Amino acid sequence: MSVAVDSGLRGRLGGFIENRTTQRLIIALILINGVILGLETSPALMDQVGPWLIGADRLILSVFVVEILIKLFVQRAAFFRQPWNVFDFLVVSIALIPTSGPLAVLRILRLLRLVSMVPKLRFIVEALLKAVPGILSIFGLLILLFYVFAVIATGLFGQQYPEWFGHLGRSMYTLFQVMTLESWSMGISRPVMETFPWAWVFFVPFILVATFTILNLFIAIIVNTMQTLAVEQQEFEQETIEKVVHNESEQLHDDLKALHREISALRAEIKQLKSGQN
Repeated sequence: MSVAVDSGLRGRLGGFIENRTTQRLIIALILINGVILGLETSPALMDQVGPWLIGADRLILSVFVVEILIKLFVQRAAFFRQPWNVFDFLVVSIALIPTSGPLAVLRILRLLRLVSMVPKLRFIVEALLKAVPGILSIFGLLILLFYVFAVIATGLFGQQYPEWFGHLGRSMYTLFQVMTLESWSMGISRPVMETFPWAWVFFVPFILVATFTILNLFIAIIVNTMQTLAVEQQEFEQETIEKVVHNESEQLHDDLKALHREISALRAEIKQLKSGQN
């Protein structure tokens, strides 16, 4: 009896916590909590309404804790088999760190729960994680490119411009600045070209390859991964719908067979009754 009551309670709590209205309420509380944590950084506001902000923050945190506890009760061991549940658990746990001390700033991480609550954001993060192998390959190519150009730059410009190209580390940092197009022309390349007029032959190909080619490869890999993931999700949803339709068709077919048997039996009984009357 207690097992049945426990199962029924878990079902009701599971339906409540997964309800769309409840999910929207949690999202609203996450946004409000993010605003509150931002307001707490203002000394003037803390002097005026500090206790109210702290109280509201603790109240919202209590709601998050209750939500996690309900999910743990409903899903039990299955809770930790879902990565997004583990993410929510860690974020809420970090939020329980005492409000004093430098670690208190980690409370703002609970705003990241929006990623797990909003399907569109969750899709983007999943696509980024799935694109990691391709991104690492492009990153390795970028490191190789930096190393080659840094060695060349150190050998060509190191003696005249040691503050930029004095050793390999400085050269790589300078090339990173050039790649980001941060003051690369007036701040680096033109001063170097005053001493080495042909230096544009070095800088222009580097920018074309590093900035306009390799960085675009990063974007291409991410976009391609997102498209692939979207197609996979559509195929999964289509397969799920087809399975549901197939199961319902089989059930309907079985019901029709049972109905046909019942009608046949009823006809046989009617025939027997008629023959008995005769």
